[in-house]
Amino acid sequence: MTLLESLEWRYAAKKMNGEVVPQEKLDYILEAARLAPSSSGLQPYKVFVISNKEILEQIRPVAWNQSVITECSHLLVFAAWDGYSLEKITAVFNEMMEVRGLPLNTMDAYKSTLWGMYEPLGQDWHATHAAKQAYISFGLAIAAAAEVGVDATPIEGFTPPEVDKILGLAEQGLKSVVLLPLGYRDAPNDWNVNLKKYRKAKEELVVEIK
Repeated sequence: MTLLESLEWRYAAKKMNGEVVPQEKLDYILEAARLAPSSSGLQPYKVFVISNKEILEQIRPVAWNQSVITECSHLLVFAAWDGYSLEKITAVFNEMMEVRGLPLNTMDAYKSTLWGMYEPLGQDWHATHAAKQAYISFGLAIAAAAEVGVDATPIEGFTPPEVDKILGLAEQGLKSVVLLPLGYRDAPNDWNVNLKKYRKAKEELVVEIK
């Protein structure tokens, strides 16, 4: 299928059948998430891949008791930095320069400019900005899942502080921002599977300025 055909095929599965997603497909989805662009290349987030049934059982009650949390093969939790710091930015740029075979001070001027913009904006802005970067990765993971025929259900209906507590995210300087169960639709028991796909018409959504 083409990407557009894959996106037409996908929907937010409300029931999953517990079938395990093959490792090669999971790896493909995660690689798409890893290769996603992010502001200044910082990738200020982590993706937690959870298949432990006990942990999924703990998350389900704080995710509005949505059954796909425990029916899925793997639950992806996108967790963003709770704030930027000069130390975090420096660590990423240093690794970037090492990979590119460049002196570590190559981006010092840009780093100083970037931190000079970010620092006064405060922790709340930092966390929101980092979460936006995680969402870009999240979007590519959904597209990749559709491409390989894996169902993926975007979930914002959960209590982030509770998920953070279950996974120990605060101690890692992270906040959960969005969940993505991966698996296979339980078509006979899913009320959403046969509903006609709805998206706004292009003319209503897209504004061309020539």
